[in-house]
Amino acid sequence: MGKSQKKKAMRRHNQCAFPIRIFPKGLASASGNIQKKTEAILPIIQKMQGTDAADRKWACVAVSNLIQNDPSTRRLLQGKNIVGALITRLTDSEEEVVVEALGALRNLCIDGGYDICAEMYNKSILVPLRTFVPKVSTTLSQYLEGAKSAPENAQKLVYEFADNLITVLWCLSETSNKALTAINEMKLTPFLMSFLAARDKIPLAPVTAAAQCLYVLTDDNYPAIADVRSDGGYIACLMSIINPDENSSMPNGKPAAECTDPRSVTLRVLASGILRNISPIPPPSAASAIDIDQDIVLPQLQPVISSISLVDASASALQLISQQESTPDIEKLSLKHAPKSDHKSSAEIELERLESQLRTVQLALEILTGACATLPDPEPEPDAPSGPAGDGEGDDDDEDIAEDNDNDDELPPDMDMAVDDTAMDTSTPGTTQALPPLVQPLLALIQPTTLSFPPLAAPSPHPPTTSALSAIHVAALECLNNIFLSLARSGASIDAAGGRAVWEAVWAALGVVGTQTGLGQERRRAMWEVAVGVLWGVASVCRGSLDPNPDHVQALMALCDDASAAVDTEAQLRVKCIGTLECLAMSPAASSVQANATIATYLLSMLPSAATPVSPAGTEPMLQAAASLIDIYSDEGAPWDVNFRGGAYLEKLVGAVDGVKKAVRAIDRRKEGGRELRRRGEEVRDNLIAFIEYRRQLRL
Repeated sequence: MGKSQKKKAMRRHNQCAFPIRIFPKGLASASGNIQKKTEAILPIIQKMQGTDAADRKWACVAVSNLIQNDPSTRRLLQGKNIVGALITRLTDSEEEVVVEALGALRNLCIDGGYDICAEMYNKSILVPLRTFVPKVSTTLSQYLEGAKSAPENAQKLVYEFADNLITVLWCLSETSNKALTAINEMKLTPFLMSFLAARDKIPLAPVTAAAQCLYVLTDDNYPAIADVRSDGGYIACLMSIINPDENSSMPNGKPAAECTDPRSVTLRVLASGILRNISPIPPPSAASAIDIDQDIVLPQLQPVISSISLVDASASALQLISQQESTPDIEKLSLKHAPKSDHKSSAEIELERLESQLRTVQLALEILTGACATLPDPEPEPDAPSGPAGDGEGDDDDEDIAEDNDNDDELPPDMDMAVDDTAMDTSTPGTTQALPPLVQPLLALIQPTTLSFPPLAAPSPHPPTTSALSAIHVAALECLNNIFLSLARSGASIDAAGGRAVWEAVWAALGVVGTQTGLGQERRRAMWEVAVGVLWGVASVCRGSLDPNPDHVQALMALCDDASAAVDTEAQLRVKCIGTLECLAMSPAASSVQANATIATYLLSMLPSAATPVSPAGTEPMLQAAASLIDIYSDEGAPWDVNFRGGAYLEKLVGAVDGVKKAVRAIDRRKEGGRELRRRGEEVRDNLIAFIEYRRQLRL
């Protein structure tokens, strides 16, 4: 079972400096006809390149609004080189046009994803952005030194511009290694930390954006990590965000400890994540003696994930949606009229606030997922220098099964009959002991709500809330996956009742998710993929305590069959399913003997044979199936061993040996992961041969 890796945080949409609504539902509400849409956006493109500054500003605002929740319009605009046009406007002679162009680019980054960010980078967006950083930094310093001298509107404009600038840089840093390298060269750490240091004097929006950007930059990126580590003041600032002084205050004038703005919670979560990213903190900082995970991440983030009820959040969202729909939209505008300001209703404001709270929980789960992944991946053993990568070993053909049963040689007492993950115990006992208290709040977060997974026939009434809820369910499962992986590899155990409770809770969540597939249902699939890893971990820790439910067995088999052996991620899904089935097959209950036979027959079908020399399941799942069969029947005294003898499994395993050998020889070490897979394949092959000899010697 593999660790769930840290995921990039979901980007949240934010309006640009002057949010304007041109159409209530974008161009999609006007017509579904592509030709009409194309005709409608032409005036926007023309005005953006016009001589009138007011028209250029209007066009930037229009683009910013039209891309929201309307991918088809965004693609049409992209086809008209809207990215290049907006980047050109970043050097416009009118300041307001620059502000609106950057706001539109920000929204394109958030709504368009990595492809548009890559296009921006390729069209040299960093050239003008580099000039903005020192200008914003200088203006911010002037405001902090004498805020009274600048008009309030001017300050608001600068802070919103800074928010947009930082968000674009954050999104670009996730685009590619080339973009990240270019952003590293900009040395943004002092710029970003200046916002965090001034958090009690400026609005929270740019402060949170700066923290988010720094969190992304310090994620496995040594230049940014070194920059933060190099200044003790930076670390002290981050520590003060987590543990605010009694006298510190936020921009609203309230003490920091009493601030109820959800972004203040987000800021603390991000500070915890940044400290985790840069750990271990080197001396002479006082924080160097702190265990970041134990003393900061877990105490700070466990209350965050425990503080929200997703059922209540879903109900509140539905109520706000109903309230919003009952309020008539008094603005009926067209492209012929100048845009008017967008005064959000109280329902819209509350929905955005709710989404912000949900995204903060998602972010906390993302950081906890990394904290729960306490085990390093096993280092692959070096290959013997016997030949070029991908070639077979010369002694493979000599490892044949003896045809007679008169061999009385006994196996060495330390013969490893199966590939055992628990043998690679490199965990930190203290961390493992601290993880189980997280399980209960995580189980609450994996249970879907009414808004989490709407059916294909009934799209979500509020996609942002649905996206946030489903992301939380998946992130909570990823945390659970790493927790139980850590427990399994450390040899730790939990009581049978607790294990069964987790097992049933995961299946209950999957029962609500269902198996519906199709466009827009990708999160359902993600739930199953991560949940099977959790099930494998729970079954491993509670091996022998879980009675196999026939419905669960059939569901795991169906999911395994549905996965494509040709895709690496799907092969991993099959491996998880097989590992879980293996654990279920080893239940000592008398009623489980039939389930054992069902599972064994299924696993045997994945092995090569004379009739099917190549496994239909793929190499990696086939190796897992072979290893699982060895594990299941390594104890001839087990009650389910009657199936092995009565089903002639030994003969079937003998018939699979040649196919296993050929599959192992065919593994190309030059491919990504090939070296480790080859090592594992050789181990399974050797264990299979030894296991067959062992069973023959038993003469049962």
